[in-house]
Amino acid sequence: MNKTITVTTPLFPPLEEFETYLEDIWKRKWLTNNGHYHELLEKELCDYLQVKHFSLFSNGTLALITALQALQIKGEVITTPFSFVATSHALWWNGIKPVFVDIDPVTCNLDPAKIEAAITPATSAIMPVHVYGNPCDHDKIKEIADRHQLKIIYDAAHAFTVNQNGSSILNYGDLSILSFHATKTYSTIEGGAIICHSAEMKRHIDNLKNFGFRGETVVEEPGINAKLNEVQAAYGLASLKYIDQAIEKRKKAAQIYRKAIDQIKGISYLQEMKGVKYNYSYFPIFIDEAEYGISRDCLYETLKEHNILGRRYFYPLISHFTPYHDLPSASPDNLPIAAHIAESVICLPMHHELSDEDLSRIISVLKEAGRK
Repeated sequence: MNKTITVTTPLFPPLEEFETYLEDIWKRKWLTNNGHYHELLEKELCDYLQVKHFSLFSNGTLALITALQALQIKGEVITTPFSFVATSHALWWNGIKPVFVDIDPVTCNLDPAKIEAAITPATSAIMPVHVYGNPCDHDKIKEIADRHQLKIIYDAAHAFTVNQNGSSILNYGDLSILSFHATKTYSTIEGGAIICHSAEMKRHIDNLKNFGFRGETVVEEPGINAKLNEVQAAYGLASLKYIDQAIEKRKKAAQIYRKAIDQIKGISYLQEMKGVKYNYSYFPIFIDEAEYGISRDCLYETLKEHNILGRRYFYPLISHFTPYHDLPSASPDNLPIAAHIAESVICLPMHHELSDEDLSRIISVLKEAGRK
């Protein structure tokens, strides 16, 4: 039987290197609460990603929840239904009503042309997602937000290292949020971060993620416990040394996929934008059943039969899930493009450990499945 090809494989730093960090943590006897490696990783990532202020979190979901608290967002927030459910869950946990807007068929991101029609007196912010690391139309979104005095919080979970015209897209909006979950291009096992634009906001965010403490005996606001510990920070530091190599291998895999898929009728993929440097987090393909010959779900099962684990990402839409499907904006009539994309997408395996043999197997199944 062929080996199983997974949709993603975490970046594991060399064990000896990680052990060196662990030994030093044991010697320091400091496991969490802004320890040595936590502070070092914040600085390293701030420099590497070309951002001004960086606050590490224990996961990306808590970073989203805290970002909404930091900006005191209330009422309604316009967002996308085509994302991982944590995007809307962060709103729910803050008592905020998500208002879903349809997506652009080319980028899979929130469609700026649909935003203004969804704004009400209760709207306080826009929360777009850089889907698959594809940059949102920041200029148009900012223009709308400025005109209506709305905040912008970017869910940039997929956008580690992504830059546009030489500048990090993490600098877009009032705040941007990263995820460092094990399935991401860059990982701290579990983890996340908030990127902000001032030292004052960073202090505010740092307080919120540590119960609201300001000093040993003073609690100024009701914060949460969302700190990244020293072991995860050390893992992140060790991994950071190899991330460029991993991204380059992902890029080569993406090039091989594109060349092959160009020859397969009924399968398409996202086109790269000019001036954008990608991290190749995912490789989504879109199935046109009429042209390809079988449905997306049939292909998904066929891949599994060959021990190739794709992922229908994002399916179903967030708006389809029980907590949200009764919202007026969740109506399928309001989200036709998102619904179509969700029904046609599969993310193929995409990671730095894919071999030429692995890619050849995947492409062979894609070609043969449609013919049958």
